[in-house]
Amino acid sequence: MLDVSTSHHWKIPAILKTWGPGLIVMLADTDAGCLITAAQSGAQWGYTMILPQIVLIPILYMVQEITVRLGIVTKKGHGTLIRENFGRGWAWLAAGTLAISSIGALLTEFAGVAGVGQLFGVSKWVTIPIATVILIAIAFLGSYRRTEKIGILFGLGELAFIIAMLMVHPDLHAMGQGMLTIPWRHSSYVYLVAANVGAVIMPWMIFYQQSAIVDKHLAVTAIKKERHDTFFGTLLTQGIMLVFIITFAATLYHSGAHRPLGTVVEMANGLAPFLGTWPTRILLGVSMLGGAMVAALVVALAGTWGITEVLNWHHSLNEPFNRKSAGFYIIYVLAHVIGAVLVLVNFDIVGLAVTVEVINALMLPIVLGFLLVLEATALPPKYRMHGWYKWLVWILSGIVMAFGLYMIGPTLQLW
Repeated sequence: MLDVSTSHHWKIPAILKTWGPGLIVMLADTDAGCLITAAQSGAQWGYTMILPQIVLIPILYMVQEITVRLGIVTKKGHGTLIRENFGRGWAWLAAGTLAISSIGALLTEFAGVAGVGQLFGVSKWVTIPIATVILIAIAFLGSYRRTEKIGILFGLGELAFIIAMLMVHPDLHAMGQGMLTIPWRHSSYVYLVAANVGAVIMPWMIFYQQSAIVDKHLAVTAIKKERHDTFFGTLLTQGIMLVFIITFAATLYHSGAHRPLGTVVEMANGLAPFLGTWPTRILLGVSMLGGAMVAALVVALAGTWGITEVLNWHHSLNEPFNRKSAGFYIIYVLAHVIGAVLVLVNFDIVGLAVTVEVINALMLPIVLGFLLVLEATALPPKYRMHGWYKWLVWILSGIVMAFGLYMIGPTLQLW
């Protein structure tokens, strides 16, 4: 591994120059769907859901760290490497499932935006078009770095919910007991753990971070800084998930009010008796809107990068809109427009969401499999994993892929 430790390594300008891809993709990881999953986990199983989130920290970091080395060393996006190393057929498989998954994820984000609007009595016919215009406009700024900064600012809104957690005064002793309790015999607990695995490691995260690193033109000497960026982002995203779990465990679970939490409005209705109506609306609204907006930006870019890389089209946010880059920008715009329209016209989102969940479950083994093989073949030997760490990553990735496949059964009600 490279050692680029220097006396100026932790100076703010150096951090700002290289950090970003890991942080923004991790903030996007806690999107509207993930936050709802975390709230549901805390409401149904209380503090017993804390330990799975902590265990996922090293797994999430290990997976995304591979994209750091692949992006910086090869200077190529994930879709490009799949096409060059496995052929167009496999590349089209990865790009096709990624496109469907991205549209499905965008539906979740726009539904989250609509839900936040509902908290304040604003129609989705107002909130969704505004959000769509903002998200499209961001991509036309002519700079990846500007896009990244705006996305991170959106995502930091998720931290507002820390105030909610502090307001409910969680019981530290009960939290400790919950962390030592694993009700693995209950199928609903195992199902929610699997859902949390799926909510933490998303296939589009791999495509986004690798392509973002390429678009940021980082040198090989930045590998260590990007690892720190990814690790900090990992702690942040899992911390946000824990904040939601703890808040709903200390309120709904503790009181026995196990209400359904499938939407933003249901989350607010469940929490309002403990925090008050307006504090709940403000804190939950800011958190959910921040998560939904940064995720919509990242998911659309991940899908666009993946497709254009497979097609071998120009695919950089640093290139202005012109004949060469038109395909890239058109796909990005269409992704947002399609997602927004489907939510506005009340398309069968529930049915589509089930399909997307299955696709994500199927895609996770495919994408992680590609990632591990590329790490072992596309990188020069000095940049590959070695020894016990390599086997640890492979074993943990195998566990994640198994959970992904397990999700197919409950989602399709096969078991």
